[in-house]
Amino acid sequence: MFQDEARFGRINDVRRCWAPKPMRPLCQAMLTHEYTYAYAAVDVLSGELDSLILPHVNTHCMQLFLDEVGQRHPNEHIVMVLDGAGWHASGELAPPANMRLMSLPPYAPELNPVEHVWDELREKRFHNQWDGRPHPVTGIEVPKWRCVQPLEPGKERPP
Repeated sequence: MFQDEARFGRINDVRRCWAPKPMRPLCQAMLTHEYTYAYAAVDVLSGELDSLILPHVNTHCMQLFLDEVGQRHPNEHIVMVLDGAGWHASGELAPPANMRLMSLPPYAPELNPVEHVWDELREKRFHNQWDGRPHPVTGIEVPKWRCVQPLEPGKERPP
């Protein structure tokens, strides 16, 4: 199995605003960082995906993920291929009895098939998906985005 983590969330940065000439309004900047981390492992032979959503990326959360995958596949011997993240090489990381850890070569993310899973999710599932519902990963309520369209003369902006 190949394993990887991905960060999903939002960053708001509001700095510009429109004003009639010659006014130069002062705009307060609001910077919000809210993230959730998805851990995933994929079996390249069967295509089976095991995933877990956790609040951080660190040795403790990685241990939780490895233990969960080991419990989901109790009768299998798993070779888990990891990238070079610092928490993967921690001496505190103890894989379950049915799992052995291997490392990818440095600077070789293209060898990890889970990277393609993240690309698909970001491109097809989470790309500008703000429609008034809670965000699929963070569960945060977000305002409904309107399409940016030029207004025709005499018409009002839609609600």
